[in-house]
Amino acid sequence: MDPQKIKMTPKDFFMQLGLVVALYVSVISLLALVFQIINVAFPDALQNRYYYDPYSSAIRWAIASLIIVFPVFLGLSSWAVRTYGKIPEKKNLPLRRWLMYFNLFVAGIVIAVDLIVLINTFLGGEITARFILKVVAVFVVAGLVFGYFILDLKDSLTRAHRRNFFGVSVIIILGSIIVGFILMGSPQTQRKLRFDAQKVQDLQEIQWRITDYYGLKAKLPATLEEIDDPLAGGSVVKIDPQTNDEYVYRVKGPLTFELCADFNFSSEEGKSDSASIAYPVGYGYIDENWTHGVGNHCFERTIDPEKLPPRKGI
Repeated sequence: MDPQKIKMTPKDFFMQLGLVVALYVSVISLLALVFQIINVAFPDALQNRYYYDPYSSAIRWAIASLIIVFPVFLGLSSWAVRTYGKIPEKKNLPLRRWLMYFNLFVAGIVIAVDLIVLINTFLGGEITARFILKVVAVFVVAGLVFGYFILDLKDSLTRAHRRNFFGVSVIIILGSIIVGFILMGSPQTQRKLRFDAQKVQDLQEIQWRITDYYGLKAKLPATLEEIDDPLAGGSVVKIDPQTNDEYVYRVKGPLTFELCADFNFSSEEGKSDSASIAYPVGYGYIDENWTHGVGNHCFERTIDPEKLPPRKGI
């Protein structure tokens, strides 16, 4: 067939474009997942001492992207191999060659930026094991991408080469996804962690209302119903979202009270140092600590009247 008569069809355009996009998303998601696994396996004691992400959101996004996009990439790659096997002249379509060179160019930029970030982090004092493993991950993924497309551009890819490339890619991605699931836990575990985080947030809101009540009236409320104020945000949430039971509030002294709730996990479980969810450090007039164990746990609070004197003239 005369190469001059081979024309690009809309199908060729969108399939090639989809192949490149699927590759980018797969590579970025894989590196993000591997980096999070390394962060969990080799935590940095200097990073995020007060914050943690109980939902493993970065791992969830990476796994979800790989589960959907990587099979799309494999399917489009299989289509390309079949198409070029039937019509070898289509390998020289300008669109294909432009996208392949563009792919290598963008991949090179991404890898260079990743390495710059890694080196900057290393110079900032990150532990050596994390640094080395992340560099190795970038180079392994980059080596597979560059090696595959360079051989493809040179028309040197044999069936054995393709099989080996895809086999190694599938093993790496499946292995990373399995490890990610192990670190993240099941969807049921994630839901329970979210319940625990919501309970702590509810107790924080209740505590704020109690201290505000004390500032106004120079005494602790006898019950949680007394802290409801339409002018200060309405009724406070008093019900555990998981059990539908009311949170326990007890007055233990003129300045001391405690708040209790049932928790599914200890506050140390599920902790990673890629944190985004926080427990506040404190309001300044109460020494706060939201660390809790499994089951029923009570947080005792004592108001410092010197730091929170009753408001006069109100």
